[in-house]
Amino acid sequence: MNLMIQKIPAEPGPSIGAILIDSGRLTREAAELVVDRQKAEGIRFGAAGVALGLFCEEDIQRALARQYDYPFLVPSDDSVSEEVVAAFRPFSPIVEQLRALRSQLMMRWLDARPGRRTLAVVSPDTGEGRSFIAANLAVVFSQLGQRTLLVDADLRRPRQHGLFRLPNRHGLSSVLAGRVDVAEAITRIPGMIDLSVLPAGAVPPNPQELLCRPQFADLMAGLQAQHEVVIIDTPAAGESADYQFVAAQSGAALVVARRDVSLVRNIESLVSSLQQGNVSVVGTVLNNG
Repeated sequence: MNLMIQKIPAEPGPSIGAILIDSGRLTREAAELVVDRQKAEGIRFGAAGVALGLFCEEDIQRALARQYDYPFLVPSDDSVSEEVVAAFRPFSPIVEQLRALRSQLMMRWLDARPGRRTLAVVSPDTGEGRSFIAANLAVVFSQLGQRTLLVDADLRRPRQHGLFRLPNRHGLSSVLAGRVDVAEAITRIPGMIDLSVLPAGAVPPNPQELLCRPQFADLMAGLQAQHEVVIIDTPAAGESADYQFVAAQSGAALVVARRDVSLVRNIESLVSSLQQGNVSVVGTVLNNG
């Protein structure tokens, strides 16, 4: 596995103890007990608190995340769906896998060069985890400090507005139809700092015609100029040819398949059609969920 080393700030924020007290996970009296144990045994504050049973390892990880400005949401935050696991459980095994995927994508495609900042997430059929991967990938890129935009280009069965609990009255469809300006349709996600979402908007009667318009290419060029990473959710390939127009404007695609569900012939057909359209297939994700 390729690891990416992140720069650690020289001067982190408040101490772990102060953060735990501020979040209500530790009282000041209990913190004094932890300090006494820490001094007596010559161990770290976190280890002393865990030994005393006053907080758990997850509390320490969350405190460290706050200390080093690593954005995440607390479990009680219902402003985002629990399916966006990277926003709630940044230290879980599944999110570690997403970070490994992020590293691979940065090496294979996404970089600072123009035209290599955008990635379409595609899959042969519905129910294979395409929207889940797109949403969580966008979160882990934003946690890296990259200005990230998640675009829902599935104008038939949009999901991203539901995952991020956003109104879907205006979005990509209304921008392409000339009804609103793109700035009005993009929403910054609170608590995620560098993450914004452009939802699909109202489902139009002519999704393919909207995506074929020159306005879509112009829009994508403008979004790439304003963001360091653009992740695009697409319609299922088996339902329409919409994904081809979206992937063509992206230049690169990540193929998502589900174990014991996706058919090999459908995956091969999808990859072939992308390559015929001069789209770089940068990898395939096998979703075990």
